[in-house]
Amino acid sequence: MLNIKERARYARHLSLPEIGEKGQKKIWKSRILIVGAGGLGSPAAYYLAASGVGTLGLIDADIVELSNLQRQILHFTGDLGHLKTESAAQKLTMLNPGARIISYPARLTSGNARKILHDFDFIIDATDSFSSKLVIANACHALKKPYSHGGILRFSGQTMTVIPGKTACYRCIFELPPGDSQIARGPLGAVPGVIGSIQAIEALKYLLRKGSLLTNRLLIFNALEMRFREVPLKINPACRLCARH
Repeated sequence: MLNIKERARYARHLSLPEIGEKGQKKIWKSRILIVGAGGLGSPAAYYLAASGVGTLGLIDADIVELSNLQRQILHFTGDLGHLKTESAAQKLTMLNPGARIISYPARLTSGNARKILHDFDFIIDATDSFSSKLVIANACHALKKPYSHGGILRFSGQTMTVIPGKTACYRCIFELPPGDSQIARGPLGAVPGVIGSIQAIEALKYLLRKGSLLTNRLLIFNALEMRFREVPLKINPACRLCARH
């Protein structure tokens, strides 16, 4: 049973028939890992902590820099020079003291990915590195862990959800690294807020087993035109990771 304070905190969730007390307990018992505590990871972590996710893992090796503050809303000016995981954990604990925050001040690699991902129910790829995204895709496939891919560039963003072995994966459509012209451009500060929030929604929907997940679809957001469009996807028969031979 939820106590009085929990009922007050999650009152809006409890009022939704699709969630209610049973669903809120599912959220509380869940474990979500966010890889990257930057532009995408900030809004995703905020909303998941606020929603009552019981255990949030955060992995990031970087420290807070001044140029981060234009979009990485988990971090404040006073956090400059501090580890992003340390800064993020502090804010999330202030937001929801009941949430357990597990910090990994390290870079996710092929050597540590499986060990770190093993105990989590859902993974959010909030990284800005092609190599990191490949590590996440490979580890999630090996462990059968569902994950949300997110990416941002200039005035646009994209996201999709992957259920390994059942839906198209990241490597089905992104096998080669982006060109130099597509790296380190922007983004407009609020764009990662849109994509990161969608990633948080997808994680909650997966935990609750409600609604239709963003699987076999790449959702693309164009902020300049204020338009969303979907690209249908399917498992690539030539995919080195998930193709069924």
